[in-house]
Amino acid sequence: MVSPLKSAAAQLLRIQSFRMAEVIRILKGDYPEAHCYLDFASPFQLLVATILSAQCTDERVNLTTPALFAQFPDARTMKDASKGEIEKLIQSTGFYKNKARAIHETSQVLFEKYRGEVPRDLDALVALRGVGRKTANVILGNAYGIPGFVVDTHVGRITRRLGFTKAKDPVKVEYEVRRFVPESDWVQFSLWLIAHGRTVCTARVARCEECALSKLCPKVGISAHESKSVSDHAISDKGIGRARSSVRKRRVLK
Repeated sequence: MVSPLKSAAAQLLRIQSFRMAEVIRILKGDYPEAHCYLDFASPFQLLVATILSAQCTDERVNLTTPALFAQFPDARTMKDASKGEIEKLIQSTGFYKNKARAIHETSQVLFEKYRGEVPRDLDALVALRGVGRKTANVILGNAYGIPGFVVDTHVGRITRRLGFTKAKDPVKVEYEVRRFVPESDWVQFSLWLIAHGRTVCTARVARCEECALSKLCPKVGISAHESKSVSDHAISDKGIGRARSSVRKRRVLK
């Protein structure tokens, strides 16, 4: 006989799974072309760009990497660069000395151990300097099409507001939330939430009155003054439309 506790847990799992299926359906419709915001032409370039994105906006990284990759496009050329050369080119991304050291050392390892290629294995990736679980999942999903569940600040914030997790540790968020998401949607699910977090469910303001997920969302941790209407912030529907449109119009990178 199934205990009442297990029965209640199973019922909650079914409810959460059904709610997540609806969340996915809506996000898929709102952000059909959501993709990685970092510009790259190879797995190596995505690895470097993701290292640079720590404590830095994707926009700033995309302004920085063209000059960097023009001189050092792959692991072979990057390992032969001096740390000073790399530092000069990435200074605007912040923490540039630590990032330059990570990029240089990782390039050496890639060239010596993997013939210049970026490994397709999570454990091998996180062993590289400057690469954590989030970066590894970004690379697996966006460079290789291997399911990886990325948890950045947007994904963590929105899944907590939606009530799918209470955790703040990214690894715990990943394991708690991805059980409700089909593995085939892991990569896009993170990208949908990032797009949604940039345009609607922002860190500063949760625009619940414009949010297509509002009826499915318990709004955990959102106070009355944080949930504002468009008019409260002088943001028009047209403005929100432009923001969403910008997501759709960006070049899809494979």
